[in-house]
Amino acid sequence: MLKMKNFLKIFILGAAVVAAAGCSKSRAEQMKLAEKLQIDCTPEVLALVGDQIPVDLAVTYPDGYFHPKALLEVTPVLVYAGGEEQKGPTFIYQGEKVLDNYKVVAKSGGTVKEHFAFDYEEGMEQAYLELRGVARYKDKEIAIPAVKVADGTIVTQLLAEAGGEYSYKKDNYQAVLHEQTEGQVMYDYNSATIKGSELRSRSIKELQAALEAIEADPRYTVRGTSVVAYASPEGGQAYNAKLSDKRAASAQQAWSKVTGEKAPDNLEVRSIGQDWEGFREAVENSDIEDKDLILRVLSMYSDPAVRESEIKNMSKVYTEINKNVFPELRRARFITELDYQNFSDEELVELSQKAVDVLDEEGLLRVASISDNAARKAELYEKAVQKYASDRARFNLACLALDDRRPDAAAKYLDAIKDQDAAVTNAKGVVALQRGDRKAAADLFRKAGTGEAKANLGLVELLNGNYDAAAKQLEGVHGVNGAIASLLAGRIDEAEARVTCKCARAEYVRAIIAARKGDAEGVRTHLANVEAKSKALYEQSRKDVEFAKFR
Repeated sequence: MLKMKNFLKIFILGAAVVAAAGCSKSRAEQMKLAEKLQIDCTPEVLALVGDQIPVDLAVTYPDGYFHPKALLEVTPVLVYAGGEEQKGPTFIYQGEKVLDNYKVVAKSGGTVKEHFAFDYEEGMEQAYLELRGVARYKDKEIAIPAVKVADGTIVTQLLAEAGGEYSYKKDNYQAVLHEQTEGQVMYDYNSATIKGSELRSRSIKELQAALEAIEADPRYTVRGTSVVAYASPEGGQAYNAKLSDKRAASAQQAWSKVTGEKAPDNLEVRSIGQDWEGFREAVENSDIEDKDLILRVLSMYSDPAVRESEIKNMSKVYTEINKNVFPELRRARFITELDYQNFSDEELVELSQKAVDVLDEEGLLRVASISDNAARKAELYEKAVQKYASDRARFNLACLALDDRRPDAAAKYLDAIKDQDAAVTNAKGVVALQRGDRKAAADLFRKAGTGEAKANLGLVELLNGNYDAAAKQLEGVHGVNGAIASLLAGRIDEAEARVTCKCARAEYVRAIIAARKGDAEGVRTHLANVEAKSKALYEQSRKDVEFAKFR
């Protein structure tokens, strides 16, 4: 805070009061007063703190100044924006012989101190504070000429990025899709021979059709091929391991018949042996009456022999398993691993314009994310909501509304989201912040607990004028808000370290830091950068009292 002492010449109040009351010359001589009042205004240059402009005022009345029977009414007035005014509280002081309950100023003099604040309004960055007084003695009233005690208002706090921090939900669009196509053949009990009917089965025909389609589509690349053989978990682990090996060998020999091509050199052949995982999955998906008991046995015992023995002891259940589960596990799979080259961003944009209905949720979210037109983004997100009930699209629509400072619209989208995660809670805090309810916003930011919520909580402290708390909350957060918090908390070097980007707002903050350090060259350099990046901010700087000494 800056502080100065104004020694202001003022007509003798007591003499003026007495003259107005028609007092005699001798009485006026008895009331002879000093010619100066001492007025201390802190700060000398007013400053916005939170939503108000606070003032500390101390007026020292010299010995013999205050008439014992006089009243003095003093009203601080902030004059701004071409003549607009905001009046502060009126303070009334009384002489020693006045029978009232106002502050008493003795004839021998004294100092009165007052603290008050003006509610900030746009335009107050160019303002001055004056004191207007009225003296009263008996039935007479005399207006005292206004006295200017402070000039200009620092509004650096308003440089804060006050819209709140939030991030759009990302799409999961993949440039390359990893896919798999397969067919399988079934074996008879204890057999490793592939019957001709199995090579003509529906599963194999579907695999063959898929391979033909893949061959005709240049977007597909075969990444790997494999044969995997299994045995059902019956008859002992060692026996089934050998049986599984034989099935793997027969399936490898059948590869060319299945695919119509010679087996590749890199064909991977695997023998799994007893297929306990397949057994577990089959039981879970079955209607077997005691399947929970079977699954419990699998979880309790890891030894295959013990598992098989325990299951066989459930005679009724075992009969059903032997009939409906084990046959499906006697198999070999023919697997082709594929890479599919997905649509490029350019292709997605074209599709969105010509055939938007072919895009899935991830495609819609991706093409919306790369659009530089807010209206088009909203249209695509709405499409994703309509077709896929996409919560991410709803969230991003809320972000678009928050970008435009439309918190009520954002709230509707956020309320419709099913998964109310921490990001949604933080965004709801931003809604409250943009509505002006900082308390509700702070509560939501605390609940969210994310990095963005922490930064937003620091912003709330900054907007409330709690600069030390804001700087602490924003500790480790680089950017304009953290720099402003540190600057207004009086930690200039910390502020300088926190402002890292080269945007216009950051350059403006750097210019203020230079001004407070008395660095005229730094002020000129950074303001030149502001002018190059933002004409509006540069015009603001021409009126900013932070730079008054450098014009």
